[in-house]
Amino acid sequence: MPSRRPRVTVATRIYAPEAAAAAFRLEHLARALAEHADVDVLTTRAPGADAHEPPAGVRVRRWPVLRDRSGYVRGYLPYLSFDVPLLVRLLAGARPDVVVAEPPPTTGAVVRLVCALRRVPYVWYAADVWSDAVASTGSPRVVVGLLRALESSVVRGAAGSVAVSDGVAERVRALGGREVVVVGNGVDTDVFGPQGPQRGDRRTLVYAGTASEWQGADVFARAMHQVLERVPDARLVYLGQGSALAEIRRVADGLPVGAVRVLGQVSPQESAAWLRGAAAAVVSIVPGHGYDFAIPTKVFAALGTGTPVLYAGVGPTVGILEENGLGRAVAHDVDAVAHGMVEMLAAAAADDPQRARRVQWVLEHRSLPAVAGRVVDVVRAARR
Repeated sequence: MPSRRPRVTVATRIYAPEAAAAAFRLEHLARALAEHADVDVLTTRAPGADAHEPPAGVRVRRWPVLRDRSGYVRGYLPYLSFDVPLLVRLLAGARPDVVVAEPPPTTGAVVRLVCALRRVPYVWYAADVWSDAVASTGSPRVVVGLLRALESSVVRGAAGSVAVSDGVAERVRALGGREVVVVGNGVDTDVFGPQGPQRGDRRTLVYAGTASEWQGADVFARAMHQVLERVPDARLVYLGQGSALAEIRRVADGLPVGAVRVLGQVSPQESAAWLRGAAAAVVSIVPGHGYDFAIPTKVFAALGTGTPVLYAGVGPTVGILEENGLGRAVAHDVDAVAHGMVEMLAAAAADDPQRARRVQWVLEHRSLPAVAGRVVDVVRAARR
């Protein structure tokens, strides 16, 4: 008699087809898990989800939730609108052999409670450390303390944790995590690849992704005053969403018309087209805000299309770019950023001989299938 296939449940507030790095990596993880198990994804209803076909062997069950003005599941009430029903959904569903949980920590707390009641191991997917991020925003100590205690409880209860970088892994271990494995983060190279349509031209710089306060993406818009003095036809395009876009639009209003364009949320395919046509992608993280250890996925999205990256900030991203000849890193200040933007524009060429090498580096080191395979190993070990 054939043995029963294992059952894995993935609990996440964000999932494909939403245009976010987490959505892409979790869909690839579900696809990789489905080679060994029956996979249930408990997630949210999202625009375009009805037309999105899940991978073979994956059942996606969606629940209506609250979203912020930009359409993102972000904020205490939106989180709770997912987490409270999740408690019932996990209890009422067929008992899985292992659960994979994605932040926020409130979701992790629900998963830990249900898994304790049903005696099921779970794996924590640490894309970042939320309590560190909240502390960096100047939140009250009591709020930071409560979130840190909650996050610590989640990682201590996990049979294993996967982290996207060495820095995140170090913080997870400090919170009490055990069996923490660094799996990296990656991009969908089928979408963010060198082949396909192009937008813009070699006088265009592109910021593609979330622009929140801790990324400090407005530094590029502020630098455009100096850039335009050297390269009058330079253009800066922002794609995505985030709390910093209002300030970026305000800065853009003080520049020549069209110098800075804020296009908002676009499809992954449209984002890839802009990146392919750009002189460079620009990426940033404000130093000292608790994210110095982060490696933004938008770096690899750009490199996957063959486009070099200008990074403003500190941390491991600097070494990745400079040691592998994939781009340039500068300080997160207007003067340094302006100088870097001008250099990237000056070096841009349609026949850039390094494009193929950047693409190959991403395929070997940061493709989502490669990352997903490493996560699957941790999930299978947790079940034993």
